[in-house]
Amino acid sequence: MGYDKEVDGIGVIVLASVTALGGGTLRDILLDEPIFWIDQVYYLYSTYIAILLTILSIRHVSRLSQNYLLFFDAVGLGLFNIIGIEKSLINETGMVVAITMGVTTGVFGGLIRDVICKEIPLVMRGELYATACIAGGLVYAALLYAGAPYAWCILGALFTTVFLRLGAIHWGWQPKLYRKKNPG
Repeated sequence: MGYDKEVDGIGVIVLASVTALGGGTLRDILLDEPIFWIDQVYYLYSTYIAILLTILSIRHVSRLSQNYLLFFDAVGLGLFNIIGIEKSLINETGMVVAITMGVTTGVFGGLIRDVICKEIPLVMRGELYATACIAGGLVYAALLYAGAPYAWCILGALFTTVFLRLGAIHWGWQPKLYRKKNPG
C-alpha cells in the first residue's frame, strides 16, 4: 500500500511495520502481556529484514502471480489467527476471548494501516477476512472440546481459515454489505 499511496521510504517502513506488528501488539495490550516485539526483539528484526527484502525486490515481486501473493496472505492470516488463539488460551481466557484475539491478531494490523492511509479498512469492505478467522477459531474450539489431538486443532483451524479466505477470492464469497437505501 505504501507504493500505491506514494509515501516516502520511511512511510513504507512505517506502514509495513504497522501491518506486520499491529494486530499482535493490540492483542498483547488487551491481554495485559508484554508486547511481543519488545519482549522478543527478533520479531522486530525479522519484520525489518522482510521489509528490506520486499523493498529491494519490489520490481520482481510485482511480476509474481497475484495468486501466489494471495495464497501466502491467506496462510499468514491463518497462522496469525492461531497465534492469537494460542496466546489467549495460554493466558487462561475463555474460548470466546481466544477466538476474538485470533481475529485481532490476524486482521488488526491491516485495519490500522488502512485507517492511517484514510481508506475504509479492507476487512470492512466485503472481504472475507475476519469471518474466516472466526470460522477457524470455531473449528479449533470444536476439535479441542471433542478431545482431538492438539495438532488437529491447529491444522483444522489453519485449513478452515485458509480455505475460506482463498474460497472467497476464487469464488467471490462475501459477507453481506450494508448499504444506505436510495430514497425513492
